[in-house]
Amino acid sequence: MDVVIGIDTGTTATKGIAAAPDGSLRAQTSVHYPLSVPGPGRAELDPVALRNAAVKALIDVASACRENGDHVVAIGLSAFLHAVVPMDAAGGPLGPLVTWADGRAGEQSERIVADGRGKRLQARTGTPVHPMSPLTKLAWWLDNDPDTLRRTPRWGGVKELVLAGLADAPYSVDLSIASGTGLYDIHERRWDPEALELAGVRAEQLAEVLTTTTRLRLRSDVAQAAGLDPATPLIIGAADGPLANLGVGATPAGVGAISLGTSGALRTVVDRPTADKAGRLFCYALTEDRWVIGGAVNNAGSVVRWAGQSFAAGFERPGAEGEDADERDAALLVEAQGVAAGSEGLLCLPYLLGERAPWWRPGLRGAYLGLRREHARAHLVRSAVEGVCQQLALVKDSFTAEGIPLSAVRATGGAVASELWVGVLAATLDLPVTVADTPEGTALGACLLARHAIGELPDLDAAAALVPIGEPTRPDPRNAELYARLRPLVETSALAVQDVVKELDRLAPQPLPTTEKAVSDRAR
Repeated sequence: MDVVIGIDTGTTATKGIAAAPDGSLRAQTSVHYPLSVPGPGRAELDPVALRNAAVKALIDVASACRENGDHVVAIGLSAFLHAVVPMDAAGGPLGPLVTWADGRAGEQSERIVADGRGKRLQARTGTPVHPMSPLTKLAWWLDNDPDTLRRTPRWGGVKELVLAGLADAPYSVDLSIASGTGLYDIHERRWDPEALELAGVRAEQLAEVLTTTTRLRLRSDVAQAAGLDPATPLIIGAADGPLANLGVGATPAGVGAISLGTSGALRTVVDRPTADKAGRLFCYALTEDRWVIGGAVNNAGSVVRWAGQSFAAGFERPGAEGEDADERDAALLVEAQGVAAGSEGLLCLPYLLGERAPWWRPGLRGAYLGLRREHARAHLVRSAVEGVCQQLALVKDSFTAEGIPLSAVRATGGAVASELWVGVLAATLDLPVTVADTPEGTALGACLLARHAIGELPDLDAAAALVPIGEPTRPDPRNAELYARLRPLVETSALAVQDVVKELDRLAPQPLPTTEKAVSDRAR
């Protein structure tokens, strides 16, 4: 069978799949690596481990394809957005890769927004001015280590790093990743002069921007190790968010895609670069004539995982001996289903990891409001789920304000296995939500874009027919009305406690450097 391999480089793992023409999976693998937190607000990855993971994932999936008797006709790449890594002239990393979750550039972000340039830059680049963006990360380097910033031959991100390991090609990046840097003018299709000045870098330090369907050539050593023909087309691909829309079949007008994993996002596809007047939405490329507009939230399944670690540590239910974290989270969600919508007057601001959309304000922190003695663990968990879903509903409200209609949503990610998550999501959005049966939606999106690039999928909207889905969960009208009445309180509360949170941050002792694994171990 002719298959396409998709390689999806994520924050904690690189996933590889081989997909048949009908979208079914023929092989899959996952290569994990730890997220390092070397100081307060920092989040980094070992760039060599990241690059090697992409090579290993390709070799492993290609090997499985040979065992299946399948023929690999193309390879497509996906990568997460908003990363920065210093590189030498040959594409080798000169330091750690700074991820989207790194918040060290808060001061630089606030300064750019305060002087009035933030919304102008977002309108041109499609990327909100926020500590996540490479623009502000490089501005941090300009303030703190300008000599290194200027002397470093190349500045790139995940895709540039992976391409250096896989592709026999000049220094390049795809349009989709470039559109998420905050440095690229998505209308003029060039590196933005004002953004470059703020970041302290020159255009020649950045990669050549190629269309997302560009064919590259595999490095000969990688092709040999993978047992592939060196002429197998390597499609440069796109960013993970836009590809997730494609991978769940949410490219037709009016259909949104929600990813609900550790973090979350709501996105929909438009036919041209679009800047919203309020500056609440991002706009990233899928192809030259298909663009994804939406908003990402930092907190989703991570909030329930935190609740399990915090509220259920040491708690043993009958028959729960040896229960792992996923099983515990599922049990907590079932327990929370017994609580009525609205959590009996409890409101959660779920900003454990700060927050992004729709406000893009650094420094937001979590809180419970309205807490009373009669509230139990189930109320705290349900309220956390409601808080995350309300944040995604605020993104949907931003769509409405821009005249971008949504009539249905396809959802994917680990959280949508829960009936509670899907029901609350449908009610807060007041839309039918269908769970897409695609466990690796982003990697599948990379496969589908690669098929499009080699001419086997002329119409991207045809991908919707390849994604199996179940029956939609329709919103409960009473719950939808209640959540709509509660939603203004979320924004009012989040803004009202900002000054208190800043003072608490100032007075708090600084945490020790750690890794994601150490955080989990300490919680246990």
